[in-house]
Amino acid sequence: MIRVLLADDQSLVRAGFRALLDAQPDIEVAGEAADGEEALRLVRELRPDVVLMDIRMPLLDGLATTRRITGDAELTDVKVVMLTTFELDEYVFEAIRSGASGFLVKDTEPDELLRAVRAVVQGDALLSPGVTRRLIAEFAARSKEPAAADALSGLTEREREVMALVGIGLSNEEIARRLVVSPLTAKTHVSRTMVKLGARDRAQLVVLAYESGLVRPGWLG
Repeated sequence: MIRVLLADDQSLVRAGFRALLDAQPDIEVAGEAADGEEALRLVRELRPDVVLMDIRMPLLDGLATTRRITGDAELTDVKVVMLTTFELDEYVFEAIRSGASGFLVKDTEPDELLRAVRAVVQGDALLSPGVTRRLIAEFAARSKEPAAADALSGLTEREREVMALVGIGLSNEEIARRLVVSPLTAKTHVSRTMVKLGARDRAQLVVLAYESGLVRPGWLG
């Protein structure tokens, strides 16, 4: 059973999400929070698998709450999906850097929301359709001079290649086609790379790919 915490200051939004999620045989809503401080307290108390976190909340906003969750060694299994009203919300970029596993717009289709919850539990990054490359382009535009790539010294050449392809927004299936391997092999390489680098999920791999200089702006074709 996938346990979800809803964190949103609008009760109507929470009620809609609860009705959808509780109707699924493999998902249950473990709790609800109307502000960031309450969300943080409930995460520590309930240890949900996924938090659907609104970016804008009173007392403690979604970004600050996410940073506290992802920065807590005891909460490493808790995945955060940020919720935003607009697909190009200025805070989405910062949400990924804060450790969120992805984000969704609030008016996303029900099936997409359900897929998101199930995907992040499996360790996949989740972004609204069509957003991945735009988000990466935004990261590239804001990225600082890359740090030394010493952090990647433990990776094999194939793992570096796979990480670079993740960095430009390719899915496992697209990576498999590019490298002429099976999707399962591609997924295995991605998973091993994440373990070696201590990355929480695929979204963090994208950030690390840019910060290490493995991927540079202009590689988005």
